[in-house]
Amino acid sequence: MAGQKRDYYEVLGVDKNADDAALKKAYRALAKKYHPDTNPGNAEAEAKFKEASEAYAVLSDPEKKRQYDQFGHAAFEGGMGGGAGGFDFSGADFGDIFGDLFGDLFGGGRSRAQHNGPMKGANLRTSVRISFEEAVFGCEKEIELTVKELCKTCGGNGAKPGTHPETCSKCGGKGQVVFTQQSFFGTVRNVQACPDCQGSGKIIREKCADCRGTGYVPMRKRYAVAIPAGIDNGQCKRMPGLGEPGTNGGPRGDVLVEVIVNRHPIFQRQDYNIFSTVPMSFAVAALGGEVVIDTVDGKVIYDVKPGTQTDTKVRLKGKGVPTLRNKEVRGDHYVTLVVSVPDKLSNQAKELLKQFDAESGDSLNAAKGLSEGDKAPNEPKDKKKKFWK
Repeated sequence: MAGQKRDYYEVLGVDKNADDAALKKAYRALAKKYHPDTNPGNAEAEAKFKEASEAYAVLSDPEKKRQYDQFGHAAFEGGMGGGAGGFDFSGADFGDIFGDLFGDLFGGGRSRAQHNGPMKGANLRTSVRISFEEAVFGCEKEIELTVKELCKTCGGNGAKPGTHPETCSKCGGKGQVVFTQQSFFGTVRNVQACPDCQGSGKIIREKCADCRGTGYVPMRKRYAVAIPAGIDNGQCKRMPGLGEPGTNGGPRGDVLVEVIVNRHPIFQRQDYNIFSTVPMSFAVAALGGEVVIDTVDGKVIYDVKPGTQTDTKVRLKGKGVPTLRNKEVRGDHYVTLVVSVPDKLSNQAKELLKQFDAESGDSLNAAKGLSEGDKAPNEPKDKKKKFWK
């Protein structure tokens, strides 16, 4: 009964103003999801597949759509026999959709049928290792790759010298063959790559001995890679047109060079900023003075203010990493100043420090007025001993 059917627009999940592309996209998604071949024995999925197919058959046909918009399901009651569930699917164009759909489900279909057209070659990937400084300022590196070059013996046609590729008799040189397939809504015309020529449209009876019919031979080649200033670890440098050759006149793919940046013993990088830690003596921290800071541009002398505390952060503006878009624009270098406490002192130095401590007044957190029993014991040299019973 017509009253039992859902609205066709609701079935496909589109509005009434949806164009052909939107209808096709919506139906393809539902057909792929509920196709019986991917849901064997699932009656509910089969019913939804038929429902979506019926909705698309109507809404993709301008005349049927006009009738449906005017009269609803009543426009197709009676006299519409044939197809699945009594509905007539004649006139519905499922060809390109099922070319894609069966390609996804069974590894064939439209994607292979288009092999006769120009296709870009595959990309090649490699990597190069550089130093921290080279990543900051840029550099040039050399890479070596195995690439496919045109076979000089056959001129790239893949045939033995003195012979030529022949036009495929099965597809007539089109690279595609049309076949029919029975579905729930009748006979559907589909297109696939020609099995005889694998979509090339040509048959090579006698193959070239050097390239074995491919038209290309492998060669080791060296390329200079310009690494831009500011590149970071894991980023890639693209070299267009140096990858695998295309097919049927298509362009070559690209070479993608992944950059691996070595760790630096002093510097750490975050985005375009550099971070490091610089020690300073207690005297410089207390009295002020100069410390030498290493940067990627060389050594910088920094004036420390009197009374500077340990872990003080210093910003050296413009001493960081150049940006990839503009090497004249750079990040900053952030330095953490840390007071260095000597672990070995001469007797004279010890006496001077005691005098300093006495002259400076009450010592910070000094242990005064406590008995020996109130003091925590020092850790014994033998760490196996315990302070508890």
